[in-house]
Amino acid sequence: MARFSVNSHRQDPYKNFKFRVKFGQSQEAVAGLSKMSALKKTTEAIEWREAGGPSVVRKMPGRTKFEPITLEAGLTHDRAFIEWAEQVNSPQGDGAMSLKNYRKEVTIEVLNMQGKTVMAFTLSRCWPSEFQALPEMDANANAVAIQTLKLEYEGFRMEEVAEPAET
Repeated sequence: MARFSVNSHRQDPYKNFKFRVKFGQSQEAVAGLSKMSALKKTTEAIEWREAGGPSVVRKMPGRTKFEPITLEAGLTHDRAFIEWAEQVNSPQGDGAMSLKNYRKEVTIEVLNMQGKTVMAFTLSRCWPSEFQALPEMDANANAVAIQTLKLEYEGFRMEEVAEPAET
């Protein structure tokens, strides 16, 4: 079986440093994004045994949960992270919380080396549960200032993306 349907010459899998994350109505890419944790879904196993049956433990699927993802981005003037985080826990108090807008669809695109989308995943009903606006600062460090956003979500699906022909 061919690993790639359009690019049958290709043997290498896609690299993990070419990706893009978009969210909100406009689906604009997150500025300065440098790292994202893994998408992970876990389904608990329910063990049971029939009382009069053989001494065999049977298993069936139980609750499914989705691990939160963490986005890391270099500090920029883009206020998208902080504005979204403030919709969940507003500095003005609970009355200012946006019940209408705090959940968003998030799209994660995997790109090939030419920057073309080869795979896409959409995360459903995302909301920020943790936001770090400013990292620990160190005058002796040689590093980029990173802000982080932890997202909770209720499921993900793989979108239909045609494999682009590589030149």
